[in-house]
Amino acid sequence: MRIAVIGAGAVGSSVVELAGEYGHDVTAFADSRSAAVDAEGLDVDAVLDRKRTDGIVGDADLEDALSGPYDVLVEATPVTLGDAEPGMTHVEAALTRDRHVVLANKGPVAERYGDVRELEADSEGRVLFEATVGGAMPVLSTIADVGADHITAVRGVLNGTVNFVLSRMAAEGLDYEHVLAEAQDLGVAETDPSFDVEGTDTALKGVILANVLSEDREYTLDDAEVDGIVDIPGSVLELAREDGRTVRLIVEVREGEVRVGPRLVPENAALAPTGTYNTVQFETEHAGQLNVSGLGAGGPETASAILADVGRLDRS
Repeated sequence: MRIAVIGAGAVGSSVVELAGEYGHDVTAFADSRSAAVDAEGLDVDAVLDRKRTDGIVGDADLEDALSGPYDVLVEATPVTLGDAEPGMTHVEAALTRDRHVVLANKGPVAERYGDVRELEADSEGRVLFEATVGGAMPVLSTIADVGADHITAVRGVLNGTVNFVLSRMAAEGLDYEHVLAEAQDLGVAETDPSFDVEGTDTALKGVILANVLSEDREYTLDDAEVDGIVDIPGSVLELAREDGRTVRLIVEVREGEVRVGPRLVPENAALAPTGTYNTVQFETEHAGQLNVSGLGAGGPETASAILADVGRLDRS
């Protein structure tokens, strides 16, 4: 498959770097300032090196990439809330040309899911978005395999930054501010970590799950009940540990509702992963409880989910 990658952060760059290992050619690559386009396939090493040294990927522009030769558009620009732009415009540009879309950007399917599905219905292209929930973990493909009609609830730990902070607070008896500073020094947390620690990122993933599971309504971030971890004192985790429990930021999608907040769970439970690991737990009608765990973020990890979606499109 010929791939156009929009977004040159860790995820987009990893897709460009790894696509060849999965048997695909990158024919366009764009960042916010420039693009590189070649119908025969880009020199991946050259465009990534130019991004590192010059801050741009090529001499073309975004429109050249969107209108260029590709079978699948990979949308890996940063998440924006509300109108989900410019990601939504990129999705529309590809589907209007009857091209497929693979999303790493959560915005379009968390904030404008109905619009995405309407555009898809009028196109020969399909939209897949495994990477938007759980990075490398096969969360949405598990729902597809089991069948949304046969899943009664989903709950999970879906933010590696938050989980790292809570794990360290519990293990070392440290307070939130101390552990957050450590996470920032290690590169686990952003300089402005509010998107993670306030629960917004986890809520967006919950909203996407709700949209996939629902038959009769569309969910956005406004439909989620969200509490973060900012106000959790270290003493709470210490008391929980004395009782054989710990605290995790858990999203639950059940009976049409999306809730995110700190919850007490047994220390050795599936919903108590440590470090930056994530876990999703499915309650099913016929298969009982199913758990999926793994790395929920990271450039190569998320790229593996994107390229798995490209592979599915190639086989369809």
